[in-house]
Amino acid sequence: MTIGWRPHDLERAYIPFGHGVGIQVGLSDPVFMARYGRQPTHEHPDFPYDSQEKDRLFLANDAKTKEGVFFGGEWLKECNSGLYRDWEAVRFLRDNWEGPLVLKGIQSVLIDGAIPSIYALESIMKSAKVKEAQASGKLTILFDSGIRTGPDIVKALALGAQAVLLGRPWLYGMIVGGEAGIEQVIRHTLADLDTTIGLSGHTSLADIQGKGDAVVTKLDFVP
Repeated sequence: MTIGWRPHDLERAYIPFGHGVGIQVGLSDPVFMARYGRQPTHEHPDFPYDSQEKDRLFLANDAKTKEGVFFGGEWLKECNSGLYRDWEAVRFLRDNWEGPLVLKGIQSVLIDGAIPSIYALESIMKSAKVKEAQASGKLTILFDSGIRTGPDIVKALALGAQAVLLGRPWLYGMIVGGEAGIEQVIRHTLADLDTTIGLSGHTSLADIQGKGDAVVTKLDFVP
């Protein structure tokens, strides 16, 4: 299920989480559910999702729908607490955990939105400390958000990422074709990467890794 943020989706209040649809991670979590004296559940939500019908059932005091709305609100509070962490929080984790740490979503948020992830990556890779830690093997830079094609992968690796994360495409493939769908998404993504490398005059990822100035050209971002 894709959460819509287009104007027509907002006008229709298309926010499934608000009805308890799409929060199955929380509903199946024994720790989260124990807060409310409940056992975890593993029910699949009704499909297709009909927001207007959910609203009608809620106004009609349908018990199951009201429960879904309650847990939807509680799970949204859990996932969107409004608390933002700084590097001191990372220091606390490092002092209390010897294993690897994975940080996601590192960027400075603007008043009117957020900068593109590829711009955040470029900014991060300008740091001498980051490059030093990366070279020493203490830090690994992974890039995600918007990886859909071979050129997306080339840009990220050229700017300094050591790997990319393929987020939603594999999920779409799984929905359509199960395991075979996932395999097909991975195959055609790798094929597009291979084609992109060849058409750009290179022979391997080693030719582009961390060589952003020679591989990509930055266009000024105009909001």
